[in-house]
Amino acid sequence: MISKANKKNSLFITLLCFSLLSFSQNNRKEKNIIKAVDNHTESAVNLIRKTVNMNSGTMNFEGVRDVGKLYQIELDKLGFKTELTNGDAYGRAGHLIATRKGNKGPKFLMIGHLDTVFELDSPFQEYTMLNDSIMKGPGVADMKGGDVIIILAMQALYEAGLLDDMSIEIVMTGDEEKSGDPIELSKKALVDAAKRAEIALGFENGDNNPKTIVVSRRGSSDWQLKVTGNPAHSSQIFTEDIGAGAIYETSRILNAFYVQLAKEKDLTFNPGFIIGGTTLKPDEDGTGGHAFGKSNVVSQETIVRGDLRAVSLDQLIKAKETMHKIVSENYPNTKAELTFSAGAYPPLTRTDGNVKLLGYYNTVSEDLGFGSVTAVNPRNAGAADISFTSEYVDMAIDGLGLTGGGGDHTINETGDLKTVATQAKITAVLMYRLVNSKF
Repeated sequence: MISKANKKNSLFITLLCFSLLSFSQNNRKEKNIIKAVDNHTESAVNLIRKTVNMNSGTMNFEGVRDVGKLYQIELDKLGFKTELTNGDAYGRAGHLIATRKGNKGPKFLMIGHLDTVFELDSPFQEYTMLNDSIMKGPGVADMKGGDVIIILAMQALYEAGLLDDMSIEIVMTGDEEKSGDPIELSKKALVDAAKRAEIALGFENGDNNPKTIVVSRRGSSDWQLKVTGNPAHSSQIFTEDIGAGAIYETSRILNAFYVQLAKEKDLTFNPGFIIGGTTLKPDEDGTGGHAFGKSNVVSQETIVRGDLRAVSLDQLIKAKETMHKIVSENYPNTKAELTFSAGAYPPLTRTDGNVKLLGYYNTVSEDLGFGSVTAVNPRNAGAADISFTSEYVDMAIDGLGLTGGGGDHTINETGDLKTVATQAKITAVLMYRLVNSKF
């Protein structure tokens, strides 16, 4: 396997050999790309309409596969080798994987997902048009619009006669909204594709602003804190034999988290659930439970659950170390245990390569007359599948999907269909320039 360092060196050496070229009205190939996008935009929008009306909540395996089959048909037409994988091993529907192998330029990984948060029991099942361009519908922005933008960009490159040179792997996962278990199997196809790629392009909707692109995303990891103390009559609290009790120890820990970590830029650690008392009966799904206790009894147990979001792997590691150290410094006669979930989303770390790729994207956007594009504040971009590429690719950006809406994950989710052609044009021209030494 080619190491990331070797891939990085070869890619940057290649790109450094290119000088910036302004977009020219006489550039026939780029004009052909733009024309091809315009030719297929109406059918692309119709595909969005059709798939938004198809329920593909993560746990509706049949619906996820049906959406994948529609996209598969479109990619088959373009000469991709496609496969709908089986997700039985991790309890999900599986993924759509499409590949084309060329002999020129960097290897691309394009990332989408087939599933939505709207399951079969959701009241939100079909789209409506709020005006001539704003579609309200389940998954229109997150992220069926982005999936179709991938297909539209590929159609444009194919029609312009430029696709054969390119090495492209498209991975549309079936469980981005609710990852399968174990996550190592759930994300294996994505990670393997990242190891083969040099540039990753994600088609989530970012912060729903067409003037921004994601160069870093915060990862997300769940944590659980369990604390025990010595139960006794409240009159004995703070004595040598009894100590402080579980609730005081828990309050010490949470306060220390806040004092020592709250000023870390882009780091959050939210305790979203807590129960404590003499005896606890937490629900199996971790979202509720029952606690018994009295005001005159020293508490014996507490459980706290929360999440930790960091903007880089280094920040994540340091935060966990700090939290573990705080937990180990117990009040008298108490014990505390902090655990982090195995099924975590890693952060997409901001790198020089990601920033450089954003610069190329911005140049294309300006050259095509769509204006400048800047980086999203990572506090406004949650975890996403592209984060699993962070350790492997040299350059990665996300947020290339359908934008201009809002209300993600709610019955008010919207997207601006006018951005479909814009995003596809920038994507296709960017890929053409990267492959053909136009930077």
